[in-house]
Amino acid sequence: MIESKQPRKQRKFLFNAPLHVRRKFLSAHLSDDLITKYKRRSFPIAKGDTVKVVRGDFKGHTGKVAEVDLKKGIVKVEGVLITKADGKRVMRPLHPSNLIITKLNLTDPVRRKKLERGVSEEVKEEIEKEAEEQIREMEKEQEEVKEKEEEKEEKGSEKEVKENEQTS
Repeated sequence: MIESKQPRKQRKFLFNAPLHVRRKFLSAHLSDDLITKYKRRSFPIAKGDTVKVVRGDFKGHTGKVAEVDLKKGIVKVEGVLITKADGKRVMRPLHPSNLIITKLNLTDPVRRKKLERGVSEEVKEEIEKEAEEQIREMEKEQEEVKEKEEEKEEKGSEKEVKENEQTS
């Protein structure tokens, strides 16, 4: 980390840091129950985590992390939308210090290993069970999306057949 106390050098380090270091800058506090469970105060935010906004216009809103931008140092949360001047609705970028992680995305094995450091065997087993459950949920969601796409394709092909019949 940085040695200097000078604000300009602190800012320079922050803006010129490589991406593997910036990832740590995008850490947020865990909720009280997660702190007691994992015996750590904060953890880097990842796509798929459920977070609660604790400061700003969207205070109290809970949603899933849709995007994490390491270059800009911001996080985008589903449901936190603003309206632009042209009427378009876009996700508002938030700083991770204004968020609290309420549920972790444990589908990444490397992330699970980092979380398991320094906790008891019981907690490690719980983490593995939660991870398996989350992976099953993700697979179900992917299957549902595929089914919807197939239905849309079928409807589209039916419309084409009808249009061809009408023109004939």
